[in-house]
Amino acid sequence: MKGVVLLLSRVFISIIFIISCITKIIDPSGTINYMRAYGMPYPGFFLIGAILLEGIGGLSLLLGIKAKWGSLMLLIFLIPTTIIFHTDFSQRLQIIMFLKNLAIMGGLLMYLYAEPDPLSLDYRYLKGYKGES
Repeated sequence: MKGVVLLLSRVFISIIFIISCITKIIDPSGTINYMRAYGMPYPGFFLIGAILLEGIGGLSLLLGIKAKWGSLMLLIFLIPTTIIFHTDFSQRLQIIMFLKNLAIMGGLLMYLYAEPDPLSLDYRYLKGYKGES
C-alpha cells in the first residue's frame, strides 16, 4: 500500500510539470509572450531551459528514476518561476498560484530526502531489486 501511495504522489506532483512542458512545446510563442509581459530578458533561452527542467524533471519524478535529481530540477525551475510570475499579491489568483507552488515545493523537498519507493525504477533497478513487492 505504501508503494501505491508514493506512486500516486509522484504522479500527482509530476503531471503538472509534464503538461506544462507539453504546452510550452506546442505553443512556444504564447509562453515567450507571457515571459515578455513580465519583462524577462532572453525569453527564448529561458523557454528552452523551462522545457528541459520541466520535461526531464517531471519524467524523472513520474518514473521514479533519479527522482532526487528530478525533484531538484523541478525546484530549480519552480523557485524563480514563483518569484517572477506569482508575487503580485494584490491579485487573488496570484496568491493562490504562489501558495500552490509552495505546496508543490514541499512535496519536492520530501522527495529529495526520501528513499526510493517500491514502485519506482530507482528501487527496482538501481537498488538491486530482488523481486519483492
